Amino acid sequence: MKIIQLSDPHLMAPGGRLYGSDPLARLEACLADIGKNHADAELVVISGDLTNDGERAAYAALRERLAQFSPPCRLMLGNHDDRALFFEMFPEAASERGFVQSVFDGSEGRLILLDTLDSGHVEGRLCAARLDWLDEKLSEARGPAFLFMHHPPFAIHMPVLDEVRLANADSFHEVLSRHGNVRHIFAGHVHRQIAGSWRGIPVSTLRSTNHQTALDFSQSWSLGHEPPAYAVIFIDADGVIVHFHDFPVR
Repeated sequence: MKIIQLSDPHLMAPGGRLYGSDPLARLEACLADIGKNHADAELVVISGDLTNDGERAAYAALRERLAQFSPPCRLMLGNHDDRALFFEMFPEAASERGFVQSVFDGSEGRLILLDTLDSGHVEGRLCAARLDWLDEKLSEARGPAFLFMHHPPFAIHMPVLDEVRLANADSFHEVLSRHGNVRHIFAGHVHRQIAGSWRGIPVSTLRSTNHQTALDFSQSWSLGHEPPAYAVIFIDADGVIVHFHDFPVR
């Protein structure tokens, strides 16, 4: 099973720039590279912070670009997004109990896409309704499960980012522990490529398609200068392999 993950495009209204880059142009370059090299992917996941300010024009631009993109694609929300406006602009988006959550049963297992947006807060949260939904979907899975979420539940040991991860990670882990079938957690939010494990579960995060976080372990955030990237994920009976690809930009 071949899955593509990209994250944190932070789209502005067309023509807008963020940290010196044009987020829309960078997303277009990313989609073009995926379309050219990975049209065979079972699914493309964009794991949150679709926009930078939740602007209607930014969502409209995303909708227009994805209409020309052939691989199947699922959208997720991050703390920079506006859930109500997203549903207005993407009425066909999967809605479970009022949240942007969905399941994709692929050839090698079940992908579960979670909505960790806690409106008005930078940190993420999974309320009781979302945790109950996750519990149900893990229970229904006939094989291994793989989770996609914007906010990582684990610390990356960068204080400024650890303060705004998933706030109720223990409650989240209680649900996972009841089933024992989660094989990997894929997250966004931190704008860095990180791999490791959390409480015995393999994890990975991804750079943004626009701007990055510097490798800075102080109490402040600083801009990184690494190129944008996306992930090419292969899942089979033996495990999960994640390739991080720096795509060319204009």
